[in-house]
Amino acid sequence: MAPARAHHHRLRSALGIFLLAPLIGEFLLGNQPITALPSVFLLAPLYGGGALLVRETARRAGRGWPTMILLGAAYALIEEGPVDQMLWNPHYGGFDLGAAYAGARVPLLDTGVQLLQDVLTLHTVWSVCVPIALVEAFARDGDRTRPWLGLPGLWATVLVFTAGSGFLALAQVESEDFVAAPAQFAAAGVLIAVLITAAFLCRAPGVRHTTGRTPPAPWVVGALSFAATSAYWGREYLPDGVPAAVPVLGWVLLVAAVLVPGVRWARSEGWTGAHRLGLAGGALLTYAWVGFEQARYLEVSRATGLIGNVVFAAGALVLLAAAARAGGRLRPGSRPPLV
Repeated sequence: MAPARAHHHRLRSALGIFLLAPLIGEFLLGNQPITALPSVFLLAPLYGGGALLVRETARRAGRGWPTMILLGAAYALIEEGPVDQMLWNPHYGGFDLGAAYAGARVPLLDTGVQLLQDVLTLHTVWSVCVPIALVEAFARDGDRTRPWLGLPGLWATVLVFTAGSGFLALAQVESEDFVAAPAQFAAAGVLIAVLITAAFLCRAPGVRHTTGRTPPAPWVVGALSFAATSAYWGREYLPDGVPAAVPVLGWVLLVAAVLVPGVRWARSEGWTGAHRLGLAGGALLTYAWVGFEQARYLEVSRATGLIGNVVFAAGALVLLAAAARAGGRLRPGSRPPLV
């Protein structure tokens, strides 16, 4: 690929993450109706800027997915902590979160355990990792593990993310009329710093194991991803009276059930870009069906909500198909990077 063409492709990829993150995180999920689509440009500095910073920082440091997952968790705490304070506001968005998450609380951070689990899951998986994995599936000739932005572009992204976060934080304080205690902000800051530090303590990608468990076919990985992420959303449909410890423990077991085989598969020589796309695609399709459920809470007519669901779900399917097709155009015999 010619240098100029490659440069333009990398910029388009960066822009793709910037716009795709809020589209998945808010619109595909059903949190925003199609009539609010112009607001994607207000959400992109936070969602897209955060996801792009996670990707660029990790790739510039020569790191892979373990680093991006931990940075995604740090982003999740930034968004729902200092930015919009959902971690602490018991009446966030007009909902009675205090009652919904009335179970055990996390010491020092002073938020519900289940709420913290939800925040980490939604943003780490869908706001950060899924958009990155989908856009990287279109990369060729080693670009997938390279940074796509130069230093000026990286610093511009930092400024956009910081400005967007600050704007939304001020807007939330004004609309919610709520400010958390200084100790809560401090605890969140410490935990965010710990996650960022842990992210860069992860080893750079090394040699894959030639032995060990061979991963199943990519479509099986996708089906398992869809099943696991759908099972996570199943906690929304537990009957009343179920002890709060049940979904909390279920989340821990589900995460372990995904990570233990997933890490082994990812370190084997049989792990390919198609497998990574399967993981992301399964999660993407989960948000597609969840969006139809979430839309009933939107302040628009049911018909308008359903139209948005159909449009965004169809867009997700088209994007996934295009990513799978792009991944199949790797040069015969080429070996994809490790992570």
